Amino acid sequence: MGIRDATIEETIARESLRRLVTAYSRAVDRRDFALLRSLYHDDAFEEHGNMFAGNADDYVAFVRRALSNYEMTDHYVVNMTFEIDGDEAEGEVYKINYHRTSGPDAEEVVTGSRSLDRYRRRQGEWRFLSRSITLDWAQKRPVDRSAYEDFAAGSPPGKAGPDDLSYSLLQLFKRHPG
Repeated sequence: MGIRDATIEETIARESLRRLVTAYSRAVDRRDFALLRSLYHDDAFEEHGNMFAGNADDYVAFVRRALSNYEMTDHYVVNMTFEIDGDEAEGEVYKINYHRTSGPDAEEVVTGSRSLDRYRRRQGEWRFLSRSITLDWAQKRPVDRSAYEDFAAGSPPGKAGPDDLSYSLLQLFKRHPG
């Protein structure tokens, strides 16, 4: 099976889907739960193995609770493949996910996962119709606080919520979050 040239319409759809999956990371990492919910159709279904399976509203509530356990998270989209058929699409999105707990025994959990997604375009807007997560690898290690002081001394630390530097420096993000 070869790769044929994409049409202009497919290219536009792929860019819209790329923006959708990267907006998911921003929403989760900045704790922007309104943005997170806006990425899903009302009839969407999310599945994270034994941790969660349910509708979009319940998923956002689950994420809010789960993230309360972490001082910081970063979800990096590293590769994505989309197949598009009109107003329907599917995607396989490779991610590296970083989670840091707080306290004296803080840990860093880093995983490699894939989101197996179904998308639908309704009224000209792509959103998630379903997401299923598969875990490919995981690492856990103690937090080395000295690394944060030595490696990037002077750089302001990222923050999980609206106090993150991006909200004060990137004005267009306030008007166009996705």
